[in-house]
Amino acid sequence: MLDGQGRVSAGTAAPAEERSCSWLNIWVFLSVALALKAAFVTLCLVALFDGSYGDKTLFQNSAEWYCVPSTSAEKMDGWMCCPKGWRFFQASCYYLSPDTMSWTESEQNCTGMGSHLVVINSRAEQEFLFNLTKEKITNIYETKYYIGLAAYKNGQWQWVDQTPYETTPTFWKPGEPNLLFAEKCAAIHVKGNTDPNTYSNWNNVLCITSCYRICEQVVRLL
Repeated sequence: MLDGQGRVSAGTAAPAEERSCSWLNIWVFLSVALALKAAFVTLCLVALFDGSYGDKTLFQNSAEWYCVPSTSAEKMDGWMCCPKGWRFFQASCYYLSPDTMSWTESEQNCTGMGSHLVVINSRAEQEFLFNLTKEKITNIYETKYYIGLAAYKNGQWQWVDQTPYETTPTFWKPGEPNLLFAEKCAAIHVKGNTDPNTYSNWNNVLCITSCYRICEQVVRLL
């Protein structure tokens, strides 16, 4: 509105200026709120996948892991983690399957979980696995668990991780392996709770036999 001297009256300009400032303040508030929300979500995701979600569990590649303290003689060095449902022993994680497959399918299944069929390097490891398989069975039936040892490719026993067969201890049952022209895959064989308390329980079987399996992977250190 013009005053008597042709100038815009100050009283008419103020309301429009105030409305402009009000809308500006609202957009600034919304922008800041959205930025804070995005930052919060990002921090949560980083914590989740970096293993800092709690003291005993973490999530990686959509899998839940269970962690135990890694200790030396003097102090706690960090955490050792295995996928949930796997068992710790020394520096490895072990999984006993609830279903059966052929040897080749078993190795493919372990590989798909980022592991391999178990490679047994010591008597202590064999004792651990023997006792672990005994926990899963009864005296009603016998059971076999595939390990990562086979001779089906070149006729010579070979571990799946290329560990030389000649450098590792073996735990064949008396009289095994036999029928090598056909039975070219190895398994831990336990005849229920009636089996003698011996750790020499390997048996060679046809590679197409449906057996349970033991997968192994190195523990994750945090």
